Amino acid sequence: MTKTDGISRRMVLRTGTLVGAGIGAVALAGCTADAGSSTGGGFDNTATKGYDDAVKKLVAGREIKVGFTPPVLSENFTQIEHAAWQKMYEYEQRFGCTWVWERQAPVGDFNAVQGTLGIVQSWVSREFDAIAVCTGANFATVQSLYQDASAKGVKIYQFNQPAELYPEEELRTVTNVGYDNRWQSGYLAGTYIAEKLGGSGNILQIWGPSGSDWTRGRKIGFDKALAENPGIKVVGEADGGYVRDKGFAAAQDLLTKNSDVNAIYGENEEMALGASQAIDQAGLKHWDGSDGILTIGADGLVSGYDQISAGKLSATVDIGGVDQGQNLIEAIFATAVLGETVTQLINNPTQVVDKSNVDWHREYTKWALDVPKKYGA
Repeated sequence: MTKTDGISRRMVLRTGTLVGAGIGAVALAGCTADAGSSTGGGFDNTATKGYDDAVKKLVAGREIKVGFTPPVLSENFTQIEHAAWQKMYEYEQRFGCTWVWERQAPVGDFNAVQGTLGIVQSWVSREFDAIAVCTGANFATVQSLYQDASAKGVKIYQFNQPAELYPEEELRTVTNVGYDNRWQSGYLAGTYIAEKLGGSGNILQIWGPSGSDWTRGRKIGFDKALAENPGIKVVGEADGGYVRDKGFAAAQDLLTKNSDVNAIYGENEEMALGASQAIDQAGLKHWDGSDGILTIGADGLVSGYDQISAGKLSATVDIGGVDQGQNLIEAIFATAVLGETVTQLINNPTQVVDKSNVDWHREYTKWALDVPKKYGA
């Protein structure tokens, strides 16, 4: 990681993003970096001691209770959670706060939304300080739930949620930490395919469950890329349920019906990895830069990065999961502890990752996973 005057390039980029989002003070206080720090958080607060001491006095050893509920337990949400722990540990060391962290996901798949409602209601009744939610539940239903929680003094934060699809004035959260699924995921993937195929080719699409907001958002962006590249033709599509085995089955069936294809778009990375396995199973050739079947997904998983390096997955869209976890805790600390305000939408940088840039994306994610302290169960 490149450094200039003790400030890492990554921290400069993230600080700029958060200042624009309204989380200036906390982020700026963490700008000095010391790669040799024994704290594990990669920071050195020497230059901001006065600020840290003032915040520490305000915090006064406060315990902060946070509930974290993803729609499923998966590699993607594990990475986001560990990135959050990295930031929690940093603030614990700098400001003297302590954290109570509970993670609970509904039993089932992305459609098991009733469990999320019960989980949130339980944490509200136990007077948690903050609840972080990612769910496939109906928009109006969860906004009503969030409004009730807010009336009882519990702050709600959404993460990795397609909040951009709804009017901002109807959101009942403190903030939504994530990215724009339309232009920062679907459009990027579609444009990448068109560029690599030279603007012409047949593709297959594997989507998440019907009715999913993630699918709806990413399809808007992908369709725009298709409209800009009319030589790219969709010859088949299927539901892959956001999981690898269903992505494999969907791709296997599509490849049987459509042998002359140049690329497969898996709306998320698990489905794209399933499609990669289906290509192997069918004895077909993976994309080598000029020939074969190109596969691209979206998440930014270490397992996906490894497959990119191995030539089994062509690319993925890193949706900024590590930054989501970091920014989620920064937003919680800024609002629930310091009493600051933040913007309703905090969008993180995203990027298409392939062999040309996979190394730094993988190392950044591995750093997040290598937490000095685990919280919760």
